[in-house]
Amino acid sequence: MEFFCYHRDRPGSLTLREALVEEHWSYMDRYADELIARGPTFADDGETPTGSVHMVDLPDPAAARAFAFDEPNYQAGAYRDVLLRRWRNLLGRTMWDFPGGRTGGNRYLVLGLGSGRPADLTVPPDRDELIAYGPLLSDDGATWLGTAALLRASGPDTARAVLTPDRYAGIEVHEWEFGGRR
Repeated sequence: MEFFCYHRDRPGSLTLREALVEEHWSYMDRYADELIARGPTFADDGETPTGSVHMVDLPDPAAARAFAFDEPNYQAGAYRDVLLRRWRNLLGRTMWDFPGGRTGGNRYLVLGLGSGRPADLTVPPDRDELIAYGPLLSDDGATWLGTAALLRASGPDTARAVLTPDRYAGIEVHEWEFGGRR
């Protein structure tokens, strides 16, 4: 089962995050084979971390909750909250398989929180810029709750356009970069 996990930073936690960076990476190393994508999000200045994205393939919701809440930054109080949802990897690949590589261009997390009927359930036609893409689902996988995408785009407005705007209660766009080792 695939899961989307977004740990959002608590304001003022940068020093704590920096102190725990090796513990965080070592923790994630334990999941190296299960990770589909990972990396930090940033404030508009492009420098200040605002969160940490992990798309991961785990056996069940209990394993996903353990993954999210045993993470060292979460345990130490660096994160304000956690969005954890089932997710379906419609591209069928990891970020390391992205043809565009790890660097070059602007990268974004686009997060659409659903309202009403499901939307954007198929891969958009311009898939060459997609790093990861798929629906957010309830724990049992039966209910559509939104869509999460990682992509390369010329800017935040272009990134936002990957989702159908009037089908979501809200769409968030965050600067994002490839994270971790591998």
